[in-house]
Amino acid sequence: MKFVCVGRNYADHARELGNEIPEAPMLFLKPSTALHTGTAGTFALPAFSQNVHYEAELVLFIERPLCNATAEEADRAWQRVTVGLDLTARDLQDRLKSKGHPWEIAKGFDGSAVLGQFHDRREVADAEGHFRFELRKNGVPVQLGDTRQMIHACNDLLAYASGFFTLEPGDMVFTGTPAGVGQLAAGDALEAFLGGLSVLRSSVANG
Repeated sequence: MKFVCVGRNYADHARELGNEIPEAPMLFLKPSTALHTGTAGTFALPAFSQNVHYEAELVLFIERPLCNATAEEADRAWQRVTVGLDLTARDLQDRLKSKGHPWEIAKGFDGSAVLGQFHDRREVADAEGHFRFELRKNGVPVQLGDTRQMIHACNDLLAYASGFFTLEPGDMVFTGTPAGVGQLAAGDALEAFLGGLSVLRSSVANG
């Protein structure tokens, strides 16, 4: 099992961090050890970072192998979706990027993929097949996502990724985050909604 993640797939998020909008999807991986189930309980912030950001994203669960797939083939390979948090050690990422170094350790550390409860996509999509999601921190909405605002749509992302990495059953794809990312602190309570359903509830452990 692996996590395939997409960076800068919402223009407003790219702009809020001062990044250029890529022409092709920007992909990176998280290892299986990044998994944290956020349906209940807490997670701890890593000791090596003083600025860990939340990034709420629509996550697709892969159920059929995809390799060099078309968008039509990709559409048949996933049925379940949730909201996940792509936790990012922003201070570490910025230092590595400034040196031209890879920044996987700022994205793929243990527990950096916090997952909500998966649902059949037909239960949470709107009438046109799009998804809306929301993240609240301490009861206050901080991120609102709508897949209509994606630069690259879900099936196009899967088709593109499958040209480089074979996607296997059990893999999960983080499809990018909208604007509103921010820093986490001990004691923060997080809740994510997808199609109006609460799918993720977690909190940041006190040191």
